[in-house]
Amino acid sequence: MKQNSGARMNSPKMSLKDLLGEEYIQSVSGARGLLFGVNAGEYARFGAEQIEFFPEAFQERLDSLLETVGKQVVKPLPDDVPGAGTNSFREATMVGASPLSALGFIRIGEDGKGYLTSKSEHYHASLGHSFPGYQLVDRARTLGIPNATHNNTRGYITRKLEQELVCAANGIALEDEQALRAALASREPHVLNRVINLETGSLAVEAAVKMMLARFYRPEETSDQPSYSGRVPVFLVLADWEGGKRANYHGTTMFTQFMRGMWPELAARMADNAIFEVQPVRINDLEHFRQTLEKYDQAPYKVAGFMHEIVLMNYGGILVDRDYLLQAYQLCHQHDVPVMVDEIQSCMWSPEFFLFREYGLRPDFVSIGKGFPGGEFPASRILATYAYDNLSQFGALVTNGQEELASLAYLVTMEFLRANQRQVVELGEYYHQRLRSLVERYPEKIQTIEGTRHLSTIFFYRAEEAITFAKELNSKGIDISLQTYKASCPPAVLTKIPLISSPAMVDFLIRKMDETLEAL
Repeated sequence: MKQNSGARMNSPKMSLKDLLGEEYIQSVSGARGLLFGVNAGEYARFGAEQIEFFPEAFQERLDSLLETVGKQVVKPLPDDVPGAGTNSFREATMVGASPLSALGFIRIGEDGKGYLTSKSEHYHASLGHSFPGYQLVDRARTLGIPNATHNNTRGYITRKLEQELVCAANGIALEDEQALRAALASREPHVLNRVINLETGSLAVEAAVKMMLARFYRPEETSDQPSYSGRVPVFLVLADWEGGKRANYHGTTMFTQFMRGMWPELAARMADNAIFEVQPVRINDLEHFRQTLEKYDQAPYKVAGFMHEIVLMNYGGILVDRDYLLQAYQLCHQHDVPVMVDEIQSCMWSPEFFLFREYGLRPDFVSIGKGFPGGEFPASRILATYAYDNLSQFGALVTNGQEELASLAYLVTMEFLRANQRQVVELGEYYHQRLRSLVERYPEKIQTIEGTRHLSTIFFYRAEEAITFAKELNSKGIDISLQTYKASCPPAVLTKIPLISSPAMVDFLIRKMDETLEAL
């Protein structure tokens, strides 16, 4: 792909009125005016003022700040507040890199040095820091739109977001109200038309697990008899290269930790007592998937669900093959096995919001989070179909999962991506191509480039070189991760650059990588 160093992202201009509708802003303004005893028109005018989401001057400023990376630019903060973290958290904390302030893809650490957020702050700062479009969230707060609400009082913004997510997940244009109404009313399989608002990705995935388990066990004493009562639920997850469970990552709740091989004695006792079981299926091996599905889809077992990511960011960033997933889905649909695609890592890094849409998949559940609220709020969602709307309100509930300003952050992020679908793809492909050029320059060191576009990883032949490479780049202010501890996975260096990354930023990052590789 030819570099276009002058390429800039589009910068939508929108007001709260544009985003949320005039009638809503008028109602909010009237309510605020009443509460404070002032003219509501002032609030209405404020809600009608447009904000430029990503001005060209802002983009230019970010590129100019690349020269701060790895350099001492402000006075360090004394390291005299140790906190009270657990042992494991204390050992993992890099105090120097902790943020004093940040802008876009540049962070200034407590050590006074500049850092490049080439991992999007561990995958959730999709639009970097201090994204101008999020000023609409600040304006909403000024207008008095409350963030704190309750499951019983899901606000207008949250309900509007739910509908937009249904549109995005089903490929419906926002203006096509008839298609949206049909989707919301549909009882057809694989039409994603239910949204539960939660706080973290772990809880979103756990909600899907609960809905799958509700076909085997009653969630409550008053629940109907489950359709597969008496059968042993078996969940299929993607295996590591040794056939174990360390390739998948679906969260930190107990059930999802069972999925990746944690709590082995407890999981074994549950399996021995015919309560619950997890079986790994080999990555991109359709025949092994078929054999495992058929083995565990007969009495006394029943496959309860297939759970997978598309990019295994916790296993070297391996990209799962599209044809494999399409055929695995077909088998699941034939056997009445629901599929959950875990898009916590990949959502928003696709021009269609979801990578499963690019693959042409038809899941029964989609877990989303991280990238949608852009790091402004912890706010995940689980999307499901009519058939799995089987829990009471308290079956998958988080009191502050309905936060209105968090939902607004979703809507802002989505508007920016809609305006920059082509630019996001081009920049992501440019980055991936530039990484591949490193393979050509250093074939004796780099095995391959994995992942896709912004979510790209570097596989080394030797762990020592991967470790040195990552440490050297970290010392130069480049924020990347290293994986050398996963079963049979080649030593991998992980990156996930923000959507607002520029060609200049990519070239800077590749140059630093090139210099480090040459010095190895």
